[in-house]
Amino acid sequence: MVSARKRIWGWYFFDWASQPYNTLLLTFIFGPYFAEIARGYYMGTGMDAESAKAAAQSYWGFGLSAASLIIAVLAPVLGAVADGSGRRLRWVWLFSLFYVVGATGLWWVMPGADLATLRWAILFFGIGFIGLEFATIFTNALMPTLDADGELGRISGNGFAFGYFGGLLALIVMLGFFTQAGGSGTTYFGLEPVFGADNETQDGTRFVGPFSALWYAVFMVPFFLWVREPSVAASRVHIGPALRSVRESLRGLRYRPSMAYYLASALSYRDALTGIYTFGGIYASNVLGWEIGQIGIFGIIGAVAAVLGSWVGGMADRRYGPKPVIVSAIVVLTLVCLVIVGLERDGLWGLGLNPASGQADLIFYACGALIGAAGGPLQAASRTMILMHTTPDRAAETFGLFALTGRVGSIFSPLLVGVATWVSQSPRIGIAPIILLFLLGLVLLIWVKPKGDVNQ
Repeated sequence: MVSARKRIWGWYFFDWASQPYNTLLLTFIFGPYFAEIARGYYMGTGMDAESAKAAAQSYWGFGLSAASLIIAVLAPVLGAVADGSGRRLRWVWLFSLFYVVGATGLWWVMPGADLATLRWAILFFGIGFIGLEFATIFTNALMPTLDADGELGRISGNGFAFGYFGGLLALIVMLGFFTQAGGSGTTYFGLEPVFGADNETQDGTRFVGPFSALWYAVFMVPFFLWVREPSVAASRVHIGPALRSVRESLRGLRYRPSMAYYLASALSYRDALTGIYTFGGIYASNVLGWEIGQIGIFGIIGAVAAVLGSWVGGMADRRYGPKPVIVSAIVVLTLVCLVIVGLERDGLWGLGLNPASGQADLIFYACGALIGAAGGPLQAASRTMILMHTTPDRAAETFGLFALTGRVGSIFSPLLVGVATWVSQSPRIGIAPIILLFLLGLVLLIWVKPKGDVNQ
């Protein structure tokens, strides 16, 4: 018999195991590495440096939009199927395989890339990303089974804090044992990289894919050992009833305005947050000229702030509810984005900075800390807020709709950034649409009930 405490800790371990996909692959190591090799490819075709940077950022954005479209289409249907069958853990197993295969495939994304290599990178990153998102739907849907004492806000916040701490530790391991510190030939611990200091093959950087897969496989063991779902009679998977259930849920939103406005708000602000995570490291590479190690340190600062922010946010969620936490986080992130769009190596919105002093670097490090401190609580409180609008027996379907809005939005965020970057030919100006998405999400929250439709 697994105790309630163990079940909660097992559930936390999904966040710990899966966080490296966001921390290491999406934001701080593989994303900037992809931008670097894609930039080299485009320059090899005759583009100037600035146009190549814009093309690389756009390619990454369009690729993520394609993966997000697949998730948006399938997420609510899979959620309804899982609710109908009463089985969710087996779906976590299935999409965990996607995660591991996709992350492992990134090992073969070599420097000196041709167009086929860039496509390979997007394909395997997309497979792993789809696995992460679908596994998250079914893991989140298990939340109502963990607690019956009104502690879900604290549990959600602690889960994100634990996950960010796992991502932080994974990032430190990568920088300390595998990734070169510039061209020094040693890691950031002053050690010889495990795979040697080969600038031609970038083995230490490329290993981030298999490393993330191995991390996930090892740390999902407590999840699968300790997490249990209520016993139900075995039943077959029926796609037809699942599709009808999704249609009924969508039609029913007209009678649940708080739910409808919250899904629309979440679509916007979660999309904006995805945009920050997706393009933050690429921005640092393209605009500030940072190398992978510097971006990794930026990630460590952000992850530490996210651990603390998620923990504090979880306590605030428990005391005040999720809505005030969400509003506060969006305001902070909007202000941060305004700073980022106006930041260049030699100035901030027309105010001169000394390029040699590192002032721009310090400002961006501060932005990273604020992104982590606000982004962690925003995600945790969002998970609690959607639970305010559902019941345990419809949790997977509701989280499927939640994923639908998140992924529909995430089609637009990379797409808007990709288009804005392509049109402006400026990686810095290309980030600007994220500000509008945050503001739209903030306005839509006006009509969301603090305790949701179900509990009001």
